[in-house]
Amino acid sequence: MRTALLVVVVVSGCVQREQAASAPDGGTTATSPDASPGTRSGTPDPSGDGDTVFATGDEPTNPFFASLGTNGRSCASCHDANVGWTVTPQELAARFAQSDGTDPVFRPIDGAVSPNADVSTSAARSTAYALLLAKGVFRVGRPMPDGAEFALIAVDDPYGYASASELSLFRRPMPSTNLAFDAAIMWDGREPSLSQQAIDATLGHAQAMAAPTEQVPQIVAFESSLFTAQTYDNGAGDLRLAHGGPVALSTQPYTAGVTNPQATFMLYGAWQNDPNPRRASIARGEVLFNTHPFQIHGVGGMPDRQATCATCHDTPNVGSHSSALALNIGISDAMRRPPTLPLYTLQNLTTNATIQTSDPGLALTTGKWADIGKFEVPSLRAVAMRAPYFHDGFAATLQDVVGFYDQRFGLHLSPSDRGDLVAFLSAL
Repeated sequence: MRTALLVVVVVSGCVQREQAASAPDGGTTATSPDASPGTRSGTPDPSGDGDTVFATGDEPTNPFFASLGTNGRSCASCHDANVGWTVTPQELAARFAQSDGTDPVFRPIDGAVSPNADVSTSAARSTAYALLLAKGVFRVGRPMPDGAEFALIAVDDPYGYASASELSLFRRPMPSTNLAFDAAIMWDGREPSLSQQAIDATLGHAQAMAAPTEQVPQIVAFESSLFTAQTYDNGAGDLRLAHGGPVALSTQPYTAGVTNPQATFMLYGAWQNDPNPRRASIARGEVLFNTHPFQIHGVGGMPDRQATCATCHDTPNVGSHSSALALNIGISDAMRRPPTLPLYTLQNLTTNATIQTSDPGLALTTGKWADIGKFEVPSLRAVAMRAPYFHDGFAATLQDVVGFYDQRFGLHLSPSDRGDLVAFLSAL
């Protein structure tokens, strides 16, 4: 039986969909020479090209692309296929310039630093949407939870809006692709299902007057059919000549909680002795990711232990966590808070201990003191398409990501090791 897949090829900013098919033996054949291994196709990104396959067919009229609210937004406004189904500062800057800051993605409700921000002029809009333009972060408003183990005792909000009734949390939109491998939804895992997430996003981000109904299963089916990965590397060439690319990813089995501790990623082992230095670097990076030992310490949600990168990013060939797991690695700690983000002081109601954080994370859902600063482990596929990184855009590049982990956990990586890990991550 031949199962249709649709390969998204982006050329000069225009999305074209070309038919491909999986052969009876599980291999993939393409009807267009542009989609064949050994040639370049997809959306350009800093390290090469990324691409998407649609497992259930092309749906240009899917309500994912329709405005279901009152402010002109669709799901695609904040989940752009050209940048890994999220947004990036670069493409947002282009949209701002083209529309003078009136594109639907720029709306005060969550695109601005405050819903009360002045957006009456072009200059005012540049200021109001400064964080979105700089970091690709949207403002998520969440209240202090009832019955919490902690109280909010101080707020330092440079925009004069946040309070206990609505904390301002600035977060990157998680990609609406590769959802078949996600064990949790949203950075703080607060949504119980993709259906509820679609409803809440339509009511909130799109400012709909009523919850969508028949559109919800269509949106969920569409976004659940997306598989996105890097297809081409500027130094290594076509990644599909190994086991990279979205077609191979779309065939990856997944069962929540099932891992492969010996080798989480098994994509580029054949390139370990390749004469192409970039391919050999990618292969070395994969080995480092799977096996380089270091000591985890001071991470909320995980006991101190010896680990590798794959300890947390353990979904085989994907790199999310195979079961829901929220961790606090310190990104929202006060010491890393830039002056452009609010800072919240929380006090434990039992011990009177205090914590300062730019985002309480999971704790605003559970109300638990131990959950402050915890966030879900994201997928690593197509990561080169969607800088910056972490929930608040803390790291501008993959080099910065590797540097953070090296410093935070004492990985003792050589410059060559760092380069190899970046090369591998860029090839996912």
